[in-house]
Amino acid sequence: MDFHLANLFETVADAFPERLAVIACHADGSEDHLSWRELDQRASRVAGLLTSAGLTPGAKFGIYMRNRAEYLEAHLGGCKARTIPINVNYRYHADELVYLLDNADAEAVFFQAEFRERIEEIRDRLPRIKLYVQVDDGSNPVPDWAQGYEQALTDSQPMSRIERPGSDLYMLYTGGTTGMPKGVMYEQGKFTEAFGFVLALRGLEPATGLEEVPGRIQALAEIEPPTKSLTACPLMHGTGMWIGHFAVAHQGGATLTMSDARFDPDSMWKLIEKHGVTDLIIVGDAFAIPMLSALRSAKREERAYDISSVRRITSSGVMWSREVKDGLLEFGDMMLIDAMGSSEGAMGTSVATRGMPADTAKFGLSEGVCVFDDGDEPIEPGSEKIGMLGTSGLVPLGYYKDEAKSAATFREINGVRYSFPGDFAKVEADGSITLLGRGSNCINTGGEKVFPEEVEEAVKLHALVRDCLVVGLEDERFGQRVVALASLEKASSISEAEIIDHARDHLAGYKLPKQVLIVDSVRRAVNGKADYGWARDTAKALLSC
Repeated sequence: MDFHLANLFETVADAFPERLAVIACHADGSEDHLSWRELDQRASRVAGLLTSAGLTPGAKFGIYMRNRAEYLEAHLGGCKARTIPINVNYRYHADELVYLLDNADAEAVFFQAEFRERIEEIRDRLPRIKLYVQVDDGSNPVPDWAQGYEQALTDSQPMSRIERPGSDLYMLYTGGTTGMPKGVMYEQGKFTEAFGFVLALRGLEPATGLEEVPGRIQALAEIEPPTKSLTACPLMHGTGMWIGHFAVAHQGGATLTMSDARFDPDSMWKLIEKHGVTDLIIVGDAFAIPMLSALRSAKREERAYDISSVRRITSSGVMWSREVKDGLLEFGDMMLIDAMGSSEGAMGTSVATRGMPADTAKFGLSEGVCVFDDGDEPIEPGSEKIGMLGTSGLVPLGYYKDEAKSAATFREINGVRYSFPGDFAKVEADGSITLLGRGSNCINTGGEKVFPEEVEEAVKLHALVRDCLVVGLEDERFGQRVVALASLEKASSISEAEIIDHARDHLAGYKLPKQVLIVDSVRRAVNGKADYGWARDTAKALLSC
């Protein structure tokens, strides 16, 4: 049997049916627990529902929910039916939703009741949709044009097991931070097999075939207790779904979800205590800073959280600074895994422990990853030259319905196919790399290139700065000037000059912010990624006052 997400999950369900697979934690304190057998059975009913609605292999459907058990069930059910689940950003408004669902050729939508009005607003603009399914969250009754999720599953005939080739398509839509969202396409077999890398972190060889998976899970049980992975970041983005759920299947573990509308670090630490969570999935400082703040507050107030069960915290997609990592390690003897990657491929990792700190944005390259100059030549280590990161190995098939962007991002060099998501880096003398950021956000000031992430990190090193985003604004003399927007720790007060002077210890003069604008809070997407559009508009508005 080929590697395939549905095949993998069925293999685990058959081998370990009574093991815990999902703990869905709700804002009201209630929880839903599913064994691997129950997850498999409910997903089979989702598959039956999709096929009865006329969706055939290769058809797409949207999942428009926060982190819930139903998200995982719908996703697995879609894979069982050889259809393609599409992640829908729950912060999108009408036009963005229409664009995404239309671009994906979606034929069905599973949506949380909270978002019923948004779906109702755009239904007449989505003529392909054959099936709407509303997941109850207590906020809205089921409309007459949709089916209620639980009743639909009750009425549905479970789909029988079928053969599924590894050549089936898997697709994830990017967050749209560099243009409109794009559907990144992977081959199911290679994609599913790749998540066995988590076993290597435990000293085990990843399975090379599905028949080896139960044995690997059994071997893992002899090394450590069953994995319980809390996905603090959204399942609608790659980090949460891939590391927090797909990788967990290779371990026969359980995925914990939090359905809260806003990230609450205190609620998260309480769940970690309650359930003995072993793995925590986050997205950089946007999660890690409030997590650390909550730990420190609890300690000061003599109500410290017991986080001794946590063995690993994994982050990807956004900068995770050394100072915050060091702070977290004061509270637990953990492995902090900072994975450099994107929807288009993994590039490297930085691992920190109490005995082995890691510098901010410095990564060891994964096999098959290289930094190329403008002429597609590898950058020499220690040369101080800046190049673009390319990764081979698990390279996407392309972007859905976008041949031009596919050709620009996924291309061959010397007979090897690479993915170039747009990240720039320097190669250090020891072969590691320092990540500088996306070229689309690069600031050109006086002929020098400045990457916002480097400046942001320098500003955030000040003890009173909570978060920061940096943008380039038009400047008559330099073309662009560097402008920072910073939020401060509670009840703090600091001048613009003090922040700039502090950053001067870490940056060359041309990289220093010419202005620092203090804002109440720095706006980021729900997955922690920077909202540079907001930052640019806010900076212009504040400076025009």
